[in-house]
Amino acid sequence: MPRLHHYLPIQTFVVLLLFSSIASAAIVEHVLHVKDVMVKPLCKEQMIPTVNGSFPGPTINVREGDTLVVHVINNSTYNVTIHWHGVFQLKSVWMDGANMITQCPIQPSNNFTYQFDITGQEGTLLWHAHVVNLRATLHGALVIRPRSGRPYPFPKPYKEVPIIFQQWWDTDVRLLELRPAPVSDAYLINGLAGDSYPCSQNRMFNLKVVQGKTYLLRIINAALNTHLFFKIANHNVTVVAVDAVYTTPYLTDVMILTPGQTVDALLTADQPIGMYYMATIPYFSAIGIPASPDIKPTRGLIVYEGATSSSSPVKPLMPATTDIATSHRFSSNITSLVGGPHWKPVPRHVDEKMFITMGLGLDPCPSGTKCIGPLGQRYAGSLNNRTFMIPERISMQEAYFYNISGVYTEDFPDQPPVKFDYTKFQQRTNSDMKMMFPERKTSVKTIRFNSTVEIVLQNTAILSPESHPMHLHGFNFYVLGYGFGNYDPIRDARKLNLFNPQMHNTVGVPPGGWVVLRFIANNPGVWLFHCHMDAHLPYGIMNAFIVQNGPTPETSLPSPPSNLPQCTRDPTIYDSRTTNTDLSY
Repeated sequence: MPRLHHYLPIQTFVVLLLFSSIASAAIVEHVLHVKDVMVKPLCKEQMIPTVNGSFPGPTINVREGDTLVVHVINNSTYNVTIHWHGVFQLKSVWMDGANMITQCPIQPSNNFTYQFDITGQEGTLLWHAHVVNLRATLHGALVIRPRSGRPYPFPKPYKEVPIIFQQWWDTDVRLLELRPAPVSDAYLINGLAGDSYPCSQNRMFNLKVVQGKTYLLRIINAALNTHLFFKIANHNVTVVAVDAVYTTPYLTDVMILTPGQTVDALLTADQPIGMYYMATIPYFSAIGIPASPDIKPTRGLIVYEGATSSSSPVKPLMPATTDIATSHRFSSNITSLVGGPHWKPVPRHVDEKMFITMGLGLDPCPSGTKCIGPLGQRYAGSLNNRTFMIPERISMQEAYFYNISGVYTEDFPDQPPVKFDYTKFQQRTNSDMKMMFPERKTSVKTIRFNSTVEIVLQNTAILSPESHPMHLHGFNFYVLGYGFGNYDPIRDARKLNLFNPQMHNTVGVPPGGWVVLRFIANNPGVWLFHCHMDAHLPYGIMNAFIVQNGPTPETSLPSPPSNLPQCTRDPTIYDSRTTNTDLSY
C-alpha cells in the first residue's frame, strides 16, 4: 500500500479485556483521521479525502468476539460517515454508519466514536464512507480472524495478503454525482494502476511468493460502480470464504466480485519460478449497451523468489467484459461450508414473502434543464416502482426511535403495482408509461422481530437490464437460487437450494434475471437495502427495513450514544421517545 503526502500514523491500541475457558476477547482501538491529501495515481495530481493519509486506507485487524472502537476525526472538507460493510451490528444499529439512515454525518472539524462487538462472523469485510461517492477514496480492509486458539477450517496459509480493487477518476469526487456518472479513468490494485496506464508503468502492486507456499488472498472490490473479473496467469485459486462466510472449497481460475463483495482465496505458488500477472477487468452486464473496445486490464505481479527481472511476466487470458455466463457460473457455484464455523441451517418456515422488481426508470427532467436520459428525462431507480428519497433533516433511525413523523412512511409494497413481462418490457399503454416513472417516496417495510423474510429480486428491462449488487445492512442472507428470465413461483421454487446455500451481505442480481434471498430479522433497528453501485444511490435503488423490538430489553433497540452527530439542534426532538414531532415537508 503506498503512503501518500501528509501521512498520519494510525494509533492502535489492543487491550485484553476478558478471558474465558475457551478463548479471549479484546478491545481493539483505532483512530481514523479523515483528511484531504494530494495524490497522483496517473499523470494528474488530484486532491482527495483519505484516511490516515493512505489510499486505500488502513487495514483493521480483529478477532471474532472482539470489541472494535474507532475514533473518526474529520479534518476533511466533506461530511463523512463510516460504514462497517457486512458487520451484523447486533444491538448496535447506531454504529452502522449509514448516512441519514442510522446517523447524521460527521461534519468537518467534528468527530465521532464507533464502538461495537464483532460476533458470529469470520473472514474479510471492508469499511468505507457511506456518503455518496466518498467510498471511492475512503475505504479499507476489515479482517476478522477466528478467536485465539481456534483454527481456520482450511490449512493454515504461509501468509495473508489484502488485495483491494479500486476505481479512479482524474476529477473531483464531488463531480461523480452527475447523472449518469462519468466514466472512470482507471482501475487500481492496492492503490496502483500498473503498467497498462500512462505515468504508471513503474508503479504496480507486487506480491512476492515462495515456490510451494500457500497464501490467503483477502480480496475486496472497493470499486465504486463496477463488477470486476480477477485472474492470475497460470494459477488456480481455492475460494474458502465469500462476504466473511466460509464456503465449500471451490477451485477456479477466475472470480467475479460485485462492488462491496469480498472473497478469501488460497493461492499456492505451484508454477515454475518466474513472474505472473494478476489482472482485473470490468464486467459490463447491461444488455444491449456495447462495451468500450479499448478497455485495459489493470495488472499486478506475482513474483516468485528467485525470478529474474529480465523474464517477461506471463499474461492471463481474461474473460470478455460482457461474459455473463462466466459471471453466473462463478456466483451460482459457491455454496456454504455445512457444519463449519458459524454455519446455521436454512430456516424452512417463512413469515414474510416479498417480490421486488428492480432496475432503472425515469425521473421528469426539471424545467429549463437539458437531460440526456431516454426520452429526454433523467435516470431514476426503481424498487417495486418506488424511488427512495434519502431524508435531509434527520436520520431515519432517530425518527423511528423518537417517534418523529413526516420523515418516512411504512408502506413499501410487498409486490409491484402491476404484473408485466419483467424482462421483455415494452411501453404500449399509459399503465406501462407509469411504470417507467417510479413514485418518489421515503417508504419502508416494517418486519416483526425474529421473522423469516424471503425476497425474490426480479431484474427488469424497463430500461436496459444490468446486474445490480444488492447489499443488506445488519444481516447476512441465504442466496437460495439464481436464474434468468421471469421468476416462476412454481417451477423455480422447486430448484431452490435449501441444503447448503451460500450466505452473503451483497449479491449481484443477474441482468434480466432473479435471485431468491432469505434471512431472519433478529436485529432491531432501521436497516438499509440498496444497490451497491454508488452511481445508483442518487437514483434511489434502495429501501429500508424497520425490524421491530423483541420481547426483552436484550432484543430491543438500545438508546443512541450521547455524542451521536445531529442534523438539527431542535431540543424538542430529543426530549423523550414520545415527542411525536412532525417533520413533514
